Amino acid sequence: MASAAMRVAVLGAGAWGTALANAAARAGRPTTIWAREPAVAAEINDQRTNETRLPGARIVDRVRATASLAEAAAADMVLAVVPAQALRQVAAALQPLIRPGTVLVVCAKGIERGTGRFMTEVVAEAAPAAVPAILSGPSFASDVEKGLPTAVTVAAADEALARRIAETMGSPTFRLYHSTDVRGVEIGGAAKNVLAIAAGIVGGRRLGASAAAAITARGFAELSRFGRAFGARPETLMGLSGLGDLILTCSGPQSRNFALGFALGEGKGLDLLSGRGALAEGALTAEILVETARTRGIDMPIAEAIDAVLGGLIDVDQAIAQLMARPQKAE
Repeated sequence: MASAAMRVAVLGAGAWGTALANAAARAGRPTTIWAREPAVAAEINDQRTNETRLPGARIVDRVRATASLAEAAAADMVLAVVPAQALRQVAAALQPLIRPGTVLVVCAKGIERGTGRFMTEVVAEAAPAAVPAILSGPSFASDVEKGLPTAVTVAAADEALARRIAETMGSPTFRLYHSTDVRGVEIGGAAKNVLAIAAGIVGGRRLGASAAAAITARGFAELSRFGRAFGARPETLMGLSGLGDLILTCSGPQSRNFALGFALGEGKGLDLLSGRGALAEGALTAEILVETARTRGIDMPIAEAIDAVLGGLIDVDQAIAQLMARPQKAE
């Protein structure tokens, strides 16, 4: 069992980091949240709010904020809740500050652009003193922050470690299932963000509930093919971090990836990528996901269409026409 005195640090005071800090505190852990901006740390400590990142949230009293990475690094377990493309930089900065063997749980969902590395691989390269793990699953920050019932998956190479992380973070409202299928959990989180953009486009184009169900189901087929090519277990792909997260992310505009797709479906243009869309991890993962799939010979037509739309190579109507014109085949 995890000790009640185990200290948890959350790196990143965005919406998801704020929610996970509350979750750790509700589990009885002394929790530190690291914010890049001192003003954000001060607001959390003084006002118990984080209005810019998670409006309306009430920060649990057990959470303390700091703008010092060194102070946060003194924890027994660190949650890296930063964008996927910023993980290497943060992990490298953390490397000289942590004790060897410190558990670093990645809570980002993506594949690193340029290298094609999965999130735990980035940690292994940039922070070799840390022991990497991954947390993923169907979870909106606002739900977790409020203490609404949520279940996710945490995976580590060592089963005892994965179980210990689950025991550390688990509470009556935040349930963690543990796994050793690290790659399967990583792939579910990365691929579903790209596919949710497609679901958003269907919504924004008002293509109907039948099309929405079809794009989610066929998107899961693509996610599964990609996962199997990397040795992911079927039960992982069918579980919380795979199918479960895909269903949630494709369900409506509370998902930033869906919201980006919805806006594109309404014809609002790619200028969104420099604004709200920049926060949608799928927009930053699409190109490397498709590139990796092509290298492995994995058929991912929906992901390819989204990558082409985001790259300005085709428009939304062309993407829809291309997908509908694909040769008939067995499912």
